[in-house]
Amino acid sequence: MITVNSDGKIMVRRCLVTLRPFRIFVLGIGFFTLCFLMTSLGGQFSAKRLGDSPFTIRTEVMGALESRGVLRKMSDMLEMMVKRMDVLARLENSTDFRKGEEAHYPVDRFQPAVGLMERIQAIAQNVSDIAIKVDQILRNSLMNGKVVEGRRDQCEAPRDPKYPDCSGKVEWMRARWTSDPCYAFFGVDGTECSFLIYLSEVEWFCPPLPWRNQTAAMPSPKPLPKAQAAFRSDLSYLLELIGSGKESLIFMKKRIRHLAMQWILATRRLEQKLKGRRRDQKQILVHIGFLTEESGDVFSPRVLKGGPLGEMVQWADILAALFILGHSLKVTVSLKELQSNLGVPPGRGNCPLTIPLPFDLIYTDYHGLQQMKQHMGLSFKKYRCRVRVIDTFGTEPAYNHEEYATLHGYRTNWGYWNLNPKQFMTMFPHTPDNSFMGFVSEELNETEKQFIKSNKVSNMAVVYGKEASIWKLQGKEKFLAILNKYMEIHGTVYYETQRPPEVPAFVKNHGLLPQHEFQQLLRKAKLFIGFGFPYEGPAPLEAIANGCVFLQSRFNPPHSSLNHEFFRGKPTSREVSSQHPYVEDFIGKPHVWTVDYNNSEEFEAAIKAIMKTKVDPYLPYEYTCEGMLERIHAYIQHQDFCAGAAASLSVKPGSHAMQSSLSPFTLLPNASHLMWAYNASSSPQAWPPVHSMQVWVSEVRRACTETCQEHGLVCEPTFFKFLNKKDVFLQLSIACDSTEYEMNHLYPAVAETVRECYLQKEPLLYSCAGYSTKYRRLCPCRDYRKGQVALCRDCL
Repeated sequence: MITVNSDGKIMVRRCLVTLRPFRIFVLGIGFFTLCFLMTSLGGQFSAKRLGDSPFTIRTEVMGALESRGVLRKMSDMLEMMVKRMDVLARLENSTDFRKGEEAHYPVDRFQPAVGLMERIQAIAQNVSDIAIKVDQILRNSLMNGKVVEGRRDQCEAPRDPKYPDCSGKVEWMRARWTSDPCYAFFGVDGTECSFLIYLSEVEWFCPPLPWRNQTAAMPSPKPLPKAQAAFRSDLSYLLELIGSGKESLIFMKKRIRHLAMQWILATRRLEQKLKGRRRDQKQILVHIGFLTEESGDVFSPRVLKGGPLGEMVQWADILAALFILGHSLKVTVSLKELQSNLGVPPGRGNCPLTIPLPFDLIYTDYHGLQQMKQHMGLSFKKYRCRVRVIDTFGTEPAYNHEEYATLHGYRTNWGYWNLNPKQFMTMFPHTPDNSFMGFVSEELNETEKQFIKSNKVSNMAVVYGKEASIWKLQGKEKFLAILNKYMEIHGTVYYETQRPPEVPAFVKNHGLLPQHEFQQLLRKAKLFIGFGFPYEGPAPLEAIANGCVFLQSRFNPPHSSLNHEFFRGKPTSREVSSQHPYVEDFIGKPHVWTVDYNNSEEFEAAIKAIMKTKVDPYLPYEYTCEGMLERIHAYIQHQDFCAGAAASLSVKPGSHAMQSSLSPFTLLPNASHLMWAYNASSSPQAWPPVHSMQVWVSEVRRACTETCQEHGLVCEPTFFKFLNKKDVFLQLSIACDSTEYEMNHLYPAVAETVRECYLQKEPLLYSCAGYSTKYRRLCPCRDYRKGQVALCRDCL
C-alpha cells in the first residue's frame, strides 16, 4: 500500500488549481493575439475585395507603429509570465518534502504543470517571431505608403482641353458624392484620387491617371462569331418567357396561342422568300413599361372590363414576331427585372451600368424609356441608339429635339428624347418620320371567306366601342335614329349586373364578348360603325377582314393637339381627319366610308348605299403575320442608329463633303422632280436604297407627307441628308439670293417671294411633317411595295 504525505497532496492540488485559471488566461492572450493580427494586418495578406476602396492604404499604414508596439508589449508580458513560473518551480523544489516520500509520489501528477510551461515558452517564442515578421511587413508598407503619398500628389483635377468638364465634375463630386450609394459601390471614398479614378474609369469626364495604367484592364478578347437566327415554330418557350400574374399577360398569351398556326404558316412563306439568307441572332430585351407597377399599370385591371386592348394586341404580336424570327429574348414587366437585366448598380441611378449592355436591341415604350433613363445614368446616353420605342400616335422631330422643342413651344411630357425619329415605332403608318411597327389581324382562308359572304345579314350593324362612355358622346342620337330605320343595331358594351349601361332601348347589347365570339358577331354583321372614338384602334381592321363595311365620321376641322383634349400633350401636330385615317387613306371604298355625321342626308345616303354594296373580306398585306414578320426582319437587318449617329457627327452640314460639286440627281425631260442618277455600283450605302428616291418641291401649306402621297410615293426622312445641298435648288431652277443653315424642322425649304433658301443645320430635325404659309419644302420621296408601305420595292 502506498502512502502519501497529506501536506504534499494539498500543495500539489493547490498548484494545479492555481495553474488552471492561469492556463485559461494564457490561452486567452494567444487567441486575442491571433484576432489582433487578423484584424490589423488582414489587408496586408488578403487580396483586394469587391467594394474595397483602392485608396485606403494610407489609413492602414498609419496604424503600423501602434500595431508593432502592442505586439512587443504582448511578447514582454509572456516573457514575464515565464519568469514567474520559474520562481514558482523553485519554490516548489525548496519545500521540506521527504525524499523518500517524493520517490513514492506519482510523477504524472506534475506533468500538466511541466507541459503548460513548455506551451507558454512556445507561445512566447512564436509571438516574438511574428513580431519580427510584422515589423518587416510594416516597414515595407511604410515605404509603399511613401510611394502612394507621392502619387496622391498627382490627384489634382487636370487642365486638359480634351476634358473641359473634368474640374467641374470633381467639384460636384466633392459636394455630392454621398448623395447616391452607387458612388461608394464604385470605390469613391471622399478622396481626390477616388473622384478622379471614378470620373476617368467609370465615367469619362477626366483623363486616366498615369499611375493607374499598370492596373488597366487587359484588352478584351475578340468577340465570338454571332449565332445565326433560325426560324422557330414552337411558341411554348415564348409563353414561358412572358410569364403570368397579370390579366394583360394572360390576354397576350391567349392571343399568341390563337394565332399560332397563322404565325407558323407565315414563317414558312417568309423563309422561302429569304432563300436561306444569313441572319445574325440578336440579343433583345423587351420591357413593357406601361405594365409595371411603378407606372401604375392601369391596363391590367381593365382587360376584363372593356378597357383598351390595342397596346396589348400590338405587344403580343411584337413578341411573337421577334421570337419566331429566331432572336434571343428577355421579357420584363417590372422595374426590378429591368434593373437586374441591365446591370444597374445599387443606388439611385446616377452611375453607369456595372457591365457593358448585354443587349443588341431594347423594345420598350415611353414609360420604360423613362425608367431606363432614371436608372442607367450616363449609360443611357451611350446605349440609347439601341432602343426602339413602341409609340401608338407617333413622335415628330420638332417634339423630339430637346433644345428645339424648348425654344419653339414643342415641349411636352412625352417628347424631347433626342433619339433618331425612326427609333419610334407606330401602330399605323401615319408618321413617316417614325418606323411603322403595326400588328396583325386574323387572316381568313378562301373557305372561310365564302362562308362569311353567304351568311351576311344585310341589315345588321355592330357599334365600335366597348366602354359605356362612348355612348355618351353628344350628337349620336340623330344618326343612331337614322341607322335604326334601316338596320338592327348591336353593341358589345361592358356592364355590371347591377348597373346596366346607358344605351338606347333599340340596341341589342351583348355585353363584353370574348375575342372569338366577337369575331363571330362581325362575320354576321354587314356594318361596323364608329362614333368618332377611340382613335386608330385595331377593331376596324378586324371588321374589314371579316367582311364588314366600316362607317366612320369625318372631322371638320381635323382633330389635333391644337383643338382636341385627347391629343393635347402628345408629341405630334398631326391632324386627324377621321376616326381612323389609315383605313380612309389606304383602304377606302367600298370597304370604308367616311362621311359627315352632322349631315343627315349624307349619312342616310351612305347607309342605303352600303346595304346594296357587296364586299369581300379584305386585309392589307402589312397587317398579316407574314407582312409583320417581313417588316420587322427588314428593320432588324438594316436599321442601325448607332452607326448612323457616328456618321452624322463626322459629316457636318455645310462641309465640303456635303457640298460636292457633282450632284447625284438628274432632272428628267419635261419633269419637275429629281431622280437619283448614280448607278448602283457608285451609290452610297443607305437603307432604303437611294435609287428608290425622288425629290419633289411642295406647295406652300403642304407638308412633305402629303406632297409625296399626291405623287403615289411616301416621304422618306432618311434621304434628307442627300438633298440638303445648294446644288439641289439650282437643279430645280429655284433662284436663291441667299442660302443659310438654320435649325428648323421645315428645312430644307425656299421662301420664293424673297428668294431666300434655307438648309438644315441639325440632322435630328429632318422632318416629313410640318408646313408653312411662307415656305415650299424640298421633299425626299420613295416608292413602296403594294400593301407594305414601310418598305420600298427593293428593301427586303
